[in-house]
Amino acid sequence: LQVFDDEGKDVTPHPLFHSDPNTVVRKQGKLLASSAYFGATGSGFPSSFSMHQTSGVNASLDEIVEPGSRRDTTASLSDVQVRQEEIQERTKEDLDRRVDIYLTETETIWMLDMPSVVVSVESEDAGRVLERNRIYVDICKNRPGNDRFVEKMMQTINGAAKNKEVQCDKIIMEDKGMLVTSWDLYNSFTVFDIEPISKAEGSRATAGKSSKSHTTKECDQTLSVSSNRGSTTSSIMISESAVLARTHEEEECHSEAILTSENFQQNLFFMERILMENIFQPKLAAYRQFPVLIDPDVTSDTSSTVAAMKEAKQEEHDKEKKDEEEQKDAFIDPSIVSDLNKTPEEIAPPRLERLWSYICDLTSGHNVSSMAWSKVNPDLLAVGYGAFDFKEQKKGLACCWSLKNPMWPERIFRCEHGVTALDFSMGSPNLLAVGMYNGSVAVYNVRSCNDTALLDSSESSNKHTGPIWQLRWVEQDRSATGDGKKERLICISGDGRITEWLIQKRLDCTDLMKIKRTESEKKKLSGEKERKREALIFRQAAGMCFDFHPKNTNFYLAGTEEGHIHKCSCSCSERFLETYRGHKGPVYKVAWNPFSTDMFLSCSADWSIILWHQASQTPILTFSSATAFVHDITWSPKSAFIFAAVNESRVEIWDLSVSTLNPVISCLANPRVKFTSVLFAKNTDCLLVGDNKGEVSVLELQNLAAPNSSKVRFIR
Repeated sequence: LQVFDDEGKDVTPHPLFHSDPNTVVRKQGKLLASSAYFGATGSGFPSSFSMHQTSGVNASLDEIVEPGSRRDTTASLSDVQVRQEEIQERTKEDLDRRVDIYLTETETIWMLDMPSVVVSVESEDAGRVLERNRIYVDICKNRPGNDRFVEKMMQTINGAAKNKEVQCDKIIMEDKGMLVTSWDLYNSFTVFDIEPISKAEGSRATAGKSSKSHTTKECDQTLSVSSNRGSTTSSIMISESAVLARTHEEEECHSEAILTSENFQQNLFFMERILMENIFQPKLAAYRQFPVLIDPDVTSDTSSTVAAMKEAKQEEHDKEKKDEEEQKDAFIDPSIVSDLNKTPEEIAPPRLERLWSYICDLTSGHNVSSMAWSKVNPDLLAVGYGAFDFKEQKKGLACCWSLKNPMWPERIFRCEHGVTALDFSMGSPNLLAVGMYNGSVAVYNVRSCNDTALLDSSESSNKHTGPIWQLRWVEQDRSATGDGKKERLICISGDGRITEWLIQKRLDCTDLMKIKRTESEKKKLSGEKERKREALIFRQAAGMCFDFHPKNTNFYLAGTEEGHIHKCSCSCSERFLETYRGHKGPVYKVAWNPFSTDMFLSCSADWSIILWHQASQTPILTFSSATAFVHDITWSPKSAFIFAAVNESRVEIWDLSVSTLNPVISCLANPRVKFTSVLFAKNTDCLLVGDNKGEVSVLELQNLAAPNSSKVRFIR
């Protein structure tokens, strides 16, 4: 029997058991065999299975099926079929006869084959398996601490799905209709051109318009009475909306006129001044060394708090006084005894107290390059903002700050290049000179709100080609000009020139000095041959700073990039009067002592500050407290022994009458902040420090007393 599908393919099921093709198979059941097969008597064995055999299969016991024949499949079915026999009556003897039955094992059919992980010890592969197990055990023992084995677990978390729903109010829509005629549109557009008129004229104009509209309506015979009423209503509504729009525009124009009026601006200015004074009153009082005013309407709780603070402070003072009396008996130094007679406030260590900072959103992030006080107004400070490095260049600013408003500058002058130096004029206090990184010089008028420069050196044919590192208004010597005072604008540049600018219709300059490179003086050792001098690639040395003598403005000092300080004269532009060699890096600042005019200070990138005497080319004192560039120094206007210096990490106050080894005050900068400039305040004990973040901090000097005149003479 064969089964074929629709395409003609043989899909006949195959048997589970395949007979051996080399043997002949007798077509008989395995459960019941003939006597010849079993080799025993029993040819007449009554099979009890004959009742269950399948009818319709007439196979003979002696029929032999050849292997591989067409009837092989039919013969294989004999394994599960029983030979049909005729049912005969059995006698008692047949039933009592002994029958031998032999059972044989058929071929095993594997339904699931799982290989074993266990091997017998007696098998051939036992030795190889034992060797592999031993190697694996050794590897597991060596895994801890071995870099070649890394245990890592990883789990991937599938994010749970989220359903997000948003609920909002239902949008209500309405349909509105309006009937508009041509005359309604005409009246709506012409209402903007009509000037405001009186009520009487308005009534007459309305009557005239109504008659005109009636005349137009009579000409239009297609409109009904209801449409005429609707058009009249729509015309009135459009006219009202147009009038409201015009009224709103008039109100806006009126408000804008009020905001831009001079009186309103002046009132806002006064109000701003009052608010700033109320906010900064305690700090401004401390800056001017005035007593801090207390509000008379202060509450009782505040009064009790202040009284408690005073009591605690008094107790602390009494305790300190008691300790001082105990120490007084242990020491016999007269200087210490004199100090013990002072109050605790007088013997407290000097320190810097921060009052406020000049900074706003406009100046934040800019580098503070220079600062200068107004020569007339001691409350007006000019600050220049510009980077020193070529890679960090951007547009600069020159701002004028006032003590009356520490939160926003009074004047803002925007420059195309970074501002590196600035200074106020003495003869014309409203003029502010600004030097920039590209070598240009500009003069601004601080009285004007216009930020355009009055004079600019862009058209000068002799302008600088390097950055303007310092700029100063210098007053000529009175003996040269008689009674009148003449002022000169002097600047020094990185191109090696010191120039004097002539302020006329335009800025033009003349050279005071061209700084030439000088060879370092080395002592020749005995027996050493004279070496050949190396040729200089560039003859001029870059100028970094200068300072004119406080009494004789014909002489000045000039610091250079090669570390030398030259003493020059305005009368001689060909050679230097003296050369002071002591620094190993660029000299960033030189400053004459305002009291002892023979002494001057210099700071450099070699981390040092040097005190010089103009009559000696050997340094008197060298100060070095930190391994950082010293960017700026300045003398105190009240003492010949006190000066301030700033390096990248701290601001220092030195008092030479106290110590020449360590500063009396040292204040560290905040992280990622570098100090760049320093300036003493006028008429007050305060110090201004600028940094690279655009902030100018005002610090109060506390407990730092200037030495008296007798002590000054003794130290001199």
